[in-house]
Amino acid sequence: MSRLTRRTFGAALFAAAAFASTIAYAAEPLKELRIGYQKTGLPVVARQQGVIEKALEPKNIAVKWVEFTAGPPLVEALNVGSIDVGWVGDAPPIFGQSAGSAIVYAAALAPNGKGEAIFVKPDSSIQSLADLKGKKIGVGKGTSAHNLVIAALEKAKIGFDEITTVYLSPADAAAAFASDKIDAWAVWDPFFAIAETRYKPRILTRSSDVLDVSTYLIANRDFAANHPEIVTSTIDSLKDAAIWANANKDKVAEALHEVTGVPLDAQTLAADRSVFSVGPVTPEIVAHQQETADRFYRLKLIPNAIKIADAVWSAPSN
Repeated sequence: MSRLTRRTFGAALFAAAAFASTIAYAAEPLKELRIGYQKTGLPVVARQQGVIEKALEPKNIAVKWVEFTAGPPLVEALNVGSIDVGWVGDAPPIFGQSAGSAIVYAAALAPNGKGEAIFVKPDSSIQSLADLKGKKIGVGKGTSAHNLVIAALEKAKIGFDEITTVYLSPADAAAAFASDKIDAWAVWDPFFAIAETRYKPRILTRSSDVLDVSTYLIANRDFAANHPEIVTSTIDSLKDAAIWANANKDKVAEALHEVTGVPLDAQTLAADRSVFSVGPVTPEIVAHQQETADRFYRLKLIPNAIKIADAVWSAPSN
């Protein structure tokens, strides 16, 4: 078989597999909705309240919750179809879309700008962002905190190549921070809140100081196309959870603690600075997300330039 023929054959197999996946989503009655979530935020509240389960019970659809430590592995799980919908920060879907992941933006959740930061230990010689030049910063690659680091360095007029970026999962970064193997740590709640209760760190900047971004409910592209009513029902249920959460901040921390096992004092910090809301992915939100994507591409952190609007899902009008 010639090289050209092998390429053509491979492309045909890929297309056939993708088509088969779409047909499978459409043909089989949905028995279970698989939701990816992290250790904080509105989806955790929704899980504790059982609002999505109640909405889908009349349809005899069960709900399975799958926990992730960060957004990038959640996006990959969506891409391969091992979960159907999930909640992530701003950067993970950008990395996913650039790599060709089969994902769409379904809804925008309120940003957690105060619950994500770059910080150092209180006895560190680093006093400001300007002092990060030449230092080691621990951060998860392709996470919202990665975007924070880039934006913060731009604000401080420090080149991204003038720091040492140490790509670590939150758990590994926590260990590196504890043992002084990194000089600063960029991470989101509840890991940020845990570090606050443990170290009383010096906060160099928060996402709310340098960024205007959202978090997102994203979905597998084929799942959203074939089960739009389930995606819509999930969004409506999250809206109900947001109403409850904003009216019961004192109980939100208990809900987060109950579901995740993260210490109550840390989840109380995270809950008190959170705003809970769910809305459409508006043109303004798309524009801000496009700015982030362009920033990553400019630094060659993603392989391909992307157009965010191409991955925005719209619920059918009828």
